[in-house]
Amino acid sequence: MYLFRNDYSFGAHPKVLSALGATNLQGNVGYGEDAYCRRAEELLLDLCQCPAGKVEFLIGGTQVNAVAMAAFLRPWEGILTATSSHLNGHEAGAVEATGHKLLLVPTGTDGKLRPEQLVPLLEEHRHPHTVKPRVVEIADATESGAVYTRDELSALSSFCRENGLLLYVDGARLGAALTSPQSDLTLPDLARFTDAFTIGGTKNGALMGEALVLVNPDLQPDFFRIKKQMGGVLAKGWLLGAQFEALFRDGLYFEMARHGNAMAARLQAGLKALGWQLWVDSPTNQIFVVVDQARHAALQELCAFEDWCPAQESGHTVIRLVTCFATAPEDVDGFLAAAARL
Repeated sequence: MYLFRNDYSFGAHPKVLSALGATNLQGNVGYGEDAYCRRAEELLLDLCQCPAGKVEFLIGGTQVNAVAMAAFLRPWEGILTATSSHLNGHEAGAVEATGHKLLLVPTGTDGKLRPEQLVPLLEEHRHPHTVKPRVVEIADATESGAVYTRDELSALSSFCRENGLLLYVDGARLGAALTSPQSDLTLPDLARFTDAFTIGGTKNGALMGEALVLVNPDLQPDFFRIKKQMGGVLAKGWLLGAQFEALFRDGLYFEMARHGNAMAARLQAGLKALGWQLWVDSPTNQIFVVVDQARHAALQELCAFEDWCPAQESGHTVIRLVTCFATAPEDVDGFLAAAARL
């Protein structure tokens, strides 16, 4: 069976496993105070050209989002986020459980937020009896695989600064976004335009782990305390630091992301050549295809995939196919050959 369910069905890149293995019997200081975390933080801040920043390592994406929002917000403040966001639809109310309301912004299928979409919600929440918008949360790549351009992120950044808002980027698939042919963003751009952003390891070759880059100095004091309070501190913290050092020391992180995107492009082009209907034309490692009931049933015998949403056409479903660092060209070609017979 071909595995296209997600980009975290496999373990870690061998170089990451090797880096972890080297730490096994060394004996290290705990709670992220080790040399691996220190070197990984220095490496990331150097790549981001953000010497005054702070990096916090956490285990997973839902956890880092919940801890970040709890740390950034006062009790009466909320988060502007797309209705289709992972924060809203796939985190079991983790942010709401910290006491902060999600202020949902309807978007198109690309899932991207734009300044003009935020204005009505700001107007709606000016009265002191309402939740006060404080954070604008976006994802790059979005849930439907779209990416932000430098101009788009710059416009959002300017809007946030003009309106006293913090800009936070969920970068669970940041590698796929930054290596997409449609993206002109860089890590230094993210550090320049945002207050905080995450760099996802879980979905790009790490066993687990997300790096939270705190750009805004006002967000840095006592962050560790709330991370500890909410169960986000790994006692054996070097297991995260060693992975991120291995991912970024020699460009492995972006090498894997480019490979995942290339495999997705190969898959998407092949499906289009077969006449299959795409829901969106994705520039990253998530592919969305519209299938009827018969093809859906046949695909269940052929590959692992995710049902995404009902299609507009009755009796059809949008499914998601995802590639990653472990996807081989033979996997894509073998699947396409079989799909041609469906």
